Order: sequence, then structure tokens, then C-alpha cells
Amino acid sequence: MRFLVDAQLPKRFCGWLAKAGHDAVHTLDLSNQNRSTDGEILDIAEREQRIVVTKDNDFVQSYLITGRPARLLLISTGNVSNDELEHLVRAHLATLLNAFEAASYVELGKEFITVHE
Repeated sequence: MRFLVDAQLPKRFCGWLAKAGHDAVHTLDLSNQNRSTDGEILDIAEREQRIVVTKDNDFVQSYLITGRPARLLLISTGNVSNDELEHLVRAHLATLLNAFEAASYVELGKEFITVHE
């Protein structure tokens, strides 16, 4: 799968996904880096068929109102260390990927995965 990781998440998130065989870019990899607007991120995700990975509720609102991005992974862990976040992602990546087979909006929390339909 292809992912676009938003600015609130560490760049190494892309590395965790890449190690699992996925194509992932971070906003730091974009021409405007972390200054990329939500619109630019949405356009890139749409053009490159990427799942937007974010902590930003603005993308949830956009998804609910406009259907953009087409696929969204919301990280709802609150403030956690990068090591804790990595553990969560690695432990639940297969479940998250399976969820995207049936849904376009998935949420990962510290103790839950919610598949929004």
C-alpha cells in the first residue's frame, strides 16, 4: 500500500511502513515540506493513491464532508513516545491493512482500532 504521513507524526513512521514492504512518504519529502497545506496533501494523496496518515482532525472533517482523502488512517493515541507509537503500528499493521480492504477510514488508538464505515 501507499501512504502519505502528515507532519505531526515522525518521519521514521515511513521507515516502519517501508520495512513492512509499503511505499511511504512524509510531508518532509514534499516540495513544501511540513509547510504543505492540507489541500496540497489531499491532492498528492489523490493523485498518487495514498492513504493519509495523520493525527489532525482537519483531515477527518474533510473526509466526512468532502470524501477527501479517499483513504484515511487517523492516529488517536494522544501524546505517546515514538517507541510506543512504533510498537503500536508494528503490532497492528496487518489488522490496519486488512481494515482498508473493507473501509476507507480507520482509526488507531492506544487500545483500539476503529473501522469507520
